[in-house]
Amino acid sequence: MPLPASPEPTHRIVIAGLAVAYHLKRSQRRTIGLAIDHRGLRVGAPLRARQGDIEALIHQHGQWVLDKLAAWRDRPPPGKLMVTDGTVISVVGAPLTVALVPASRARWQLAGDRVELSPSPSTDANQLLEKALREKARQLFAERLAHYAPQLGVPPPPLRLSSARTRWGSCSHRGGIALNWRLIFMPLALIDYVVNHELAHLKEMNHSPRFWSVVEQLCPDWRARRLELRQLGRTIPTI
Repeated sequence: MPLPASPEPTHRIVIAGLAVAYHLKRSQRRTIGLAIDHRGLRVGAPLRARQGDIEALIHQHGQWVLDKLAAWRDRPPPGKLMVTDGTVISVVGAPLTVALVPASRARWQLAGDRVELSPSPSTDANQLLEKALREKARQLFAERLAHYAPQLGVPPPPLRLSSARTRWGSCSHRGGIALNWRLIFMPLALIDYVVNHELAHLKEMNHSPRFWSVVEQLCPDWRARRLELRQLGRTIPTI
């Protein structure tokens, strides 16, 4: 299976003493624009815009940026997702459309950018969607562990899916790694950050400076990714 396309580059800037991650997208536009949504600060810039000019504009609107980010952060978490025909959710940074398909028994099938669900009296659409996303998560997480483990000189560890409410991942003293299946709602760059974080524990079972130096080998911009993970964590729907 080909890997998803690389995400937009993530940068980091300090505004009034607070670290803020932002995504920068360059295109054939004429001006620099700022936008804030559930993903955080997003900056659009001309192809040849200087980085210094981009960050000067961010600082110029610094208080607006902080206020808008705080407003998104303080919003109540989303309620239970009502899964109906045509529901669209974000999975690994791309839209996934739900299609309800009649069938003689409960079943689900992932097909490109849509997931087909066939509920039954005993298994509703929400339950089927969770099963489909868990399977997608298992396959993707195993693939990412196999991709990064050799870079640390370790074999791909045993994988277990977690449903923890407060942790994205964990690493046992026996070398097994548990990853929260809800990470499937995150962009690939943030999934990779958690994967790299847990793999680093195979080298350093702590959070010492040595540990973070291992993380940095695999993920040089881990600080920005960690910040974005915190920002996006509150937007994950409940199925």
